[in-house]
Amino acid sequence: MAHVAANLKDKEDSKEFAALLAESLGETNKFEGSVVQGVVVALDDDQVVIDVGLKSEGRVALREFSKPGEDPEIKAGDTVEVFVERMEGRDGETVLSREKARREEVWLELEKSHEKEERVTGVIFGRVKGGFTVDLGGAVAFLPGSQVDIRPIKDVAPLMDKPQPFHILKMDRSRGNIVVSRRSILEESRQEARSDLLKNLAEGQILEGVVKNITDYGAFVDLGGLDGLLHVTDISWKRINHPSEVLQIGQTVEVQIIRFNEDTQRISLGMKQLEDDPWKDAELKYVAGTRFKGRISNITDYGAFVELEDGIEGLVHVSEMSWTKKNVHPGKIVSTSQEVEVEVLDFDLEKRRISLGMKQCQDNPWEAFGGSHKVGDEIEGEVRNITEFGLFVGLNEEIDGMVHLSDISWEDQSEDALKDFKKGDTVKAKIIEMDPERERVALSIKQLTEDPYKGELDGVAKGAVVTCTVTEITDSSVEVSIGENVTGTIKKVELSRERSEQRPDRFAVGEKVDAKILSVNKKARKATLSIKAYEIDEDKQAMKDFGSTESGASLGDILGAALEEKDKK
Repeated sequence: MAHVAANLKDKEDSKEFAALLAESLGETNKFEGSVVQGVVVALDDDQVVIDVGLKSEGRVALREFSKPGEDPEIKAGDTVEVFVERMEGRDGETVLSREKARREEVWLELEKSHEKEERVTGVIFGRVKGGFTVDLGGAVAFLPGSQVDIRPIKDVAPLMDKPQPFHILKMDRSRGNIVVSRRSILEESRQEARSDLLKNLAEGQILEGVVKNITDYGAFVDLGGLDGLLHVTDISWKRINHPSEVLQIGQTVEVQIIRFNEDTQRISLGMKQLEDDPWKDAELKYVAGTRFKGRISNITDYGAFVELEDGIEGLVHVSEMSWTKKNVHPGKIVSTSQEVEVEVLDFDLEKRRISLGMKQCQDNPWEAFGGSHKVGDEIEGEVRNITEFGLFVGLNEEIDGMVHLSDISWEDQSEDALKDFKKGDTVKAKIIEMDPERERVALSIKQLTEDPYKGELDGVAKGAVVTCTVTEITDSSVEVSIGENVTGTIKKVELSRERSEQRPDRFAVGEKVDAKILSVNKKARKATLSIKAYEIDEDKQAMKDFGSTESGASLGDILGAALEEKDKK
């Protein structure tokens, strides 16, 4: 019996022990994963020793009690809330976490703010891939790069470690993820500012703005909720090729509203309007004939712009750049930023245009040549260029004279005459015409010798009647010779007064015909003739000679009588 009693007692003790163990484990489960209060026992180097009323004390890293950018403020005896991760770690101590405790506290408050769409305060304290980390009073949130500001920010350093408002975009407690936005806060403020700005906006108003974007044609300036366009022509009175020369994104600028469309809410801005207009008294200074020094500010195909002072520039047309360099691109005469002397040729205040000349500030080589030479002088020069219509011969280092194809040879007036010359040849010629104003000097090589055909044009003049010989027949004309070295052309319509007889094929090579000279090219020794004009003159003469004595006679009778009279002679 004693043995049985002993066994019963052992069973009761086991039940009691099991109950105590279950109670102990329940307490353990109750503590693990929860936030409890503890007392700071000691600060051991970078560790804080905390008693939470369990079997063993726990340790928490000192850094978990500090805020980003601040030193920890904690001392022995302080009561703090910590999160119990495990009742007993590998070293036998309770595993605690201040950061997780703070996170648990904050999560509840953040969830309430998120539900109410309220703002929360946080501090940007670190960078991660795609954005930044934000401390929301103990809970760490992710701030995407696109949600930092309304526009891209190059330097985020000024925003770091400063308390500022955020909106919570997303929360996922199971994953411990929070996504926030600073941009939405700014957009709300921007919308409020926009409404206030629109109420008070007026043309002529001067405002401060921030350069938001730069394009080829200007810059967009954020006025604090509204964007305005600052056109490149309204940035400065002086020439600006691209807005980026004087502006940069993020720059604060003072601007004036020069146009405002209430319907479209389009705003045109100006910076130069805040400065004195340099053209105001320019008309008194830039008088035609006065000379100034300036800087080449821009080069185009048709000339170069010269900056005379800040905000005032004039155009030197390519024709006014050089006395001698013709058909040359302005870029081969001047270069950008080069200092040049110019003369004012014309001033137009209404169009804000100043016409300038560079060559007027230099000696005119054409006038100099005209002062030392005259028509009939013989010159010697180098063949500088050969074209299909003649030769260009150097008169001096700067200017050329031209020998026209017809003035090269008495005998040959075709392009074959050019075959006897090449660039660099030295030739002699006679000056036959000078016109310094038109910058022209005409030369002749053939006139250095006597005209071998002199006298052959005697009697060949406009209005004269000549007998010529047919040398060639074409579809549109009859070619003739007048003497040995003078040729002529009778066009188809001039072959007869009768339309039916205006046919070149009724003539034969070698046939003699009478015709009236309509014009003469003495240089080419060539004439234009008309048989029709000759016939009309003959009829008029017949009417004059016989019309008064043969009253009532027909035209045919008169012509018949005239022919009979001619035959008798």
